[in-house]
Parts: sequence; C-alpha cells; structure tokens
Amino acid sequence: MTYSSENKVDGIVLVTDDAKEYLNPRQEVTYREHRRNLVEWMLALGKNPDKAQGYSHSTTKNRMNRLDLFYRFVWNRKGRFVQDLTTDDADDWMRHLATEDMKESTKNHYQKAAKTLFKWKREARNKNTEWEPEIQYSDPSTTYTPRDYLTKDDRRKLREAAMSYGSVPHYNSVTPSERDRWKTYLSQRLQKPKDEITMKDWEKANSFKYTSMIHVALDAGLRPIEIKRSNVHWVDTENGVLRIPREESSKNRENWIVALKEETSQILKRWLDERETREKYDGRDALWLTMYGNRYNKDSFRDVFRKVAKEANLDLENRDLTPYSIRHSTATYVAEEEGLAVAAQQCRHKSKRTTEKYEHSSTTRQQDAVNNID
Repeated sequence: MTYSSENKVDGIVLVTDDAKEYLNPRQEVTYREHRRNLVEWMLALGKNPDKAQGYSHSTTKNRMNRLDLFYRFVWNRKGRFVQDLTTDDADDWMRHLATEDMKESTKNHYQKAAKTLFKWKREARNKNTEWEPEIQYSDPSTTYTPRDYLTKDDRRKLREAAMSYGSVPHYNSVTPSERDRWKTYLSQRLQKPKDEITMKDWEKANSFKYTSMIHVALDAGLRPIEIKRSNVHWVDTENGVLRIPREESSKNRENWIVALKEETSQILKRWLDERETREKYDGRDALWLTMYGNRYNKDSFRDVFRKVAKEANLDLENRDLTPYSIRHSTATYVAEEEGLAVAAQQCRHKSKRTTEKYEHSSTTRQQDAVNNID
C-alpha cells in the first residue's frame, strides 16, 4: 500500500489504513497531527530529552506501528475514537496481551511503546502520566531484571544507613582542625562557601529528612510518584499510619490507610518537628522537598536511594537495585507474613479486579506485618 507524503514523517506512516476504518474525516486530521507531534518528538528528543537525544529511525518506526495497534485496541474496546489514552487503557492492553500467544520479548516491545507515549505526554505535554504497569514484561534474551528486590538483610542495612548517612559529629565535640575539615565537607555538600557555613548548617547535616523518607518508603512500599505527592496531612503518627486520600493516590481509586512501624512513626515525628524550622516549607504541604524547594521526582528520589544504598554497601554495580526494589520487597515480605490480602492493602494495588479479592485485610494485620519484617 502507498501513503501520501503528508501522511508520513521520514517515511514513518502517521495514519494507517487500518486506523482509517475507525475515523471520520475530522478525526483523521486530529489523529494525524497527534501522531506527527509524537513522531517528531521521538526522533528529536525521545531517548533523552535533557540531552536532546532522539530515538533511532528504526526504533521510532517500530514503536509508532505498535502504538497504532494500541490505539485501535482502545477504539475497538470503547466503540469510539479516543485520542487521549490513559494509563488505565495501557493496563487494559497489557492484560489483553497476557492472553495472547506471543513471545515475552514481543509483549515487552509493546509495553515499551506504551511507556514512550506516556513519556511524551509528561515531557512535551506537561501531563501527569506516571505509569507503573500492573503486568511487567521483560526481554528474556537479556539479564536485565527490572524488579530486583531487596533481601531482608538489604532492608535492615538500608534502614541503618538512612540513620547514619551524611551525619556529622556535634560541633563542640571536635577539635578546631577537625571542625575545619568538617566545614570543608559541609561546604561541598551544601554547595555554599566554606566561610558561610553556620551552626544551622551543622544541624541540617544531621537532618531526619532522608531517614524518614527511606523508612516510610520501606514500610509503605512507596512508588516514586507517591514520594512526590506525599503531604504532611497524610501522616498520622499517633495511630502509626499514612492516610492517603483517594484524590491524591496513585490511581485515584481508593482512600488508603497504610501501616507504619512504631520506629518509623517516631522518626516522622522528629522530621515534622524539624520541618517546622525550615523556611522553604512555610505554607507548603509537601512532606519532603529537595534543597531547591521542589518536590522529589523519580530522578531525585533515585539519587537519594542510591546515596543511602551506597552507604549501606549494597551492590549497585551487579544488581539492578532501584527505588522500585523497595516496593517489590515490601510487597513480597508482607505477603509472606500476612498473605496477599494484606500486601494488596499495604502496597495499594491498582487493579480493581485484583483488589476485590483482598477485602478481608485490616490495618492491624498490616501493622503486624510491617513490624515483622526488616
């Protein structure tokens, strides 16, 4: 079949004949421009927007073909044209692929294509489209394990490292020469001139921010997007829980009550007291902010995770440990301790069909579970 030049970008077809069967003339025009914007972004910026690196022509062409299948799948399911696909649509597609007789690597390619679509929406359209697929497909021809999880010993080491990372001795407990060396260290760490380092900076170095962030993530199995959205009003230290409102939860489906260890609640109390003294938090509900006053995103939280993991001497070279390793391990060990129902509640499972199976969970059992794992 042949396509007109206006229906191509560098030979990549924008509206296929199969897609046209679903579209009226006006819809075809909007879909073509939608696809044009996407393919141009993929070729110019898609691989690494920060460094203006695009995907190769072959990668772009293949992913655009797979995305055309994704759109047609949704149109067929909904019986109408939809241009703004959602993460729910993507999860629905992944569940459909699970029933198809095809290689795991092929399903992985379809999943990558969908991830690229949501990446474009975030980067080029400023939409909040973080997608953690319910079903993860991987390429069995590689050794990459996207959901490598922390062992119980790793979790213990990470908690201990979060307590010690970046700490400095008390100002009055060191000699003048030692104090000078510590000021040099703080100057580099805080990115300010050495002669401007004050007692307040000394106190900040022993902050409970990273400690609370890592401990809460370990208990609650927080996703990076949940670290970003975490607010002070979620925290109920008296009852040892996080209360996540439906409108602020990952999928806007449930009001979640998530259990915390008693130790974590105490650390959070210390952080909230400390937070009150930090000017950049004035009038803000964000539980944690970066040194630049921004909420943590997946990249800045990954930096925190890696710093603390290095402090814990975890093997970051030969193991694929990421912030999601925390979540995976929490779900795994809570399930071992108290079963899938409690794990589903504690980790805020997104699938309605799956969560409906776990209706007998309770906060008390969740509390028992997190107190029994490291």
